[in-house]
Amino acid sequence: YDGFITSHQKRRIQVFDDPEAIRKFLGERPPMPTPLDMAHPATFGPYMNDPDLINNKFQLSQAMEAARRVIPEVFAELERMSGRSYPVLDAYRMADAETATVLVNSAAETAKETADELRAKGAKVGVLSPNVLRPFPAEEFRRALKRVKALTIGDRADSYGAGGGNLSLEVRAAIQLDPENETRVLSRIYGLGGKDFYGADAEQFFEQASAAAKSGRVAEAFAYHGATPGRPDRRPRPGLPPIPAAEVSRGMARVRRNEATGRLEVELEPLWKMTEVPSRLAPGHGACPGCGIFPTLHQVYRVLEGNIVVLFQTGCAMVVTTGYPATAHRINYIHNLFQNGAATLSGLVEMYHERVRRGELPASEDITFVMLSGDGGMDIGMGPALGAAHRNHPMMILEYDNQGYMNTGAQLSYSTPFGHRTSTSEVGSRLPGKRYHHKDTAQIFAACHLPYVFTASEGYPEDLMRKAAKAQWYAKREGLVYGKILSFCPLNWRTTDDAAQPVLQAAADSCFFPIYEIEHGHTTVTYDPDATGRRQPVSDWLKLMGKTRHLLKPANAAIVKGIQNEVDRRWRRLKAMHEHPDL
Repeated sequence: YDGFITSHQKRRIQVFDDPEAIRKFLGERPPMPTPLDMAHPATFGPYMNDPDLINNKFQLSQAMEAARRVIPEVFAELERMSGRSYPVLDAYRMADAETATVLVNSAAETAKETADELRAKGAKVGVLSPNVLRPFPAEEFRRALKRVKALTIGDRADSYGAGGGNLSLEVRAAIQLDPENETRVLSRIYGLGGKDFYGADAEQFFEQASAAAKSGRVAEAFAYHGATPGRPDRRPRPGLPPIPAAEVSRGMARVRRNEATGRLEVELEPLWKMTEVPSRLAPGHGACPGCGIFPTLHQVYRVLEGNIVVLFQTGCAMVVTTGYPATAHRINYIHNLFQNGAATLSGLVEMYHERVRRGELPASEDITFVMLSGDGGMDIGMGPALGAAHRNHPMMILEYDNQGYMNTGAQLSYSTPFGHRTSTSEVGSRLPGKRYHHKDTAQIFAACHLPYVFTASEGYPEDLMRKAAKAQWYAKREGLVYGKILSFCPLNWRTTDDAAQPVLQAAADSCFFPIYEIEHGHTTVTYDPDATGRRQPVSDWLKLMGKTRHLLKPANAAIVKGIQNEVDRRWRRLKAMHEHPDL
């Protein structure tokens, strides 16, 4: 984290004018086996155990010790070439220092400025900052700390339960081997979560070390710097009260199975009547104006009956509804990372049913389990989600597809369409946006033979709500359900906040985002722009978004044609499955 902040936000990068100097410094690449050498096949990553593994680890240890001898020589050569010195252990104003602090990276630079200020006032302080952590510069620390009376070591990560972070523990271990060393050591954890480290913080580190030096004792050997204990008498202001299932179970969707076809039929109450249903999601979230996630959630929640437990994978919806200590959720809510969501919720599902079986929970307290994920979560979390689908846990997976990792800066996902601009598929003289077509997640889950798979759009609320009601019916009776919902993102689609309706309509009318459902392997197109006479070319959709307008330039005509051909191919295939039950 410190490296990202320093290199991407605070400092300019200096580069060498002469690339040949770098090549000379690096030297010739030694011959190494490679899986690309067809003339000399080799096995990489073989299975290894006793007795070879311990010998291999010993060889690695020997290599690390060899590096200990070589690194100073390499740093000296770099200094001759660049004029920049990188000692293994940077000892700043340590020659006569009586107290010091050990820090790394940008915090060390801040502490150096503070040391200069304190030196001007007569304090004998210094800063130690290792430029190499492996092999650990233990001997260098022992030499630097021979005459230091007290030392504060700052770690930007804790090693829970060990009484200090890893840097602190290793420095302590190093000086313990010097029987003459009497340095008092204070360990401090600081800067977690990107919390800034200022000169005033460095001054406190020096003051704490100075107090230990004067008294000859350490009052507090380990502490979190900058943490506040909180006050029990000042609890967070409560939000809206939890919402009982009875309040939201208004029968807005009535589901029954058609015995002749074996498929479900849904009768919806009028949309105006659904506004009477209290929301499971409180107002006051932090989403961007025009964000499509919340219309999607409100539409789904209004037709779901009974108790619900939701799990949100990391993403926009998670961030804007649960900024600690507040929450917008009036029902039980869980967050877990991309790669863990489906595994976490499927485990909770099985725990619930097992506890009902044991009589620990009432069987009458029926619960629907819903996982909400962005399309990024269906990249990183695809493996666990497919695992849950394979096991057919009774739960729902709903993906809001806004075509990118929007929470972290609009990076491309595998659901980002071909040619679309993102922060990692920029548009320039060489790249026209993303270079390949989006994956068809709904068809991937359909191949898992789930009882129900659907696509929907927040722009077609009645269609979405019918499918959400069906999804709950199937999830409670037959197994896992997957739904992919197109969700508007004005910020990163580069549109106005109120452009959802025309953009989503064009996505469906161009057949880029086909709207359909698959019940027990039978595909039904639920919105057919050919049948309604609304079919339009995909270029009519592309022109509505700033992220795709570059594609309409004459130079990109071949790309647009390729997008149109792929959209047409997928649409023909889908229509064929709609018309032929065996497909």
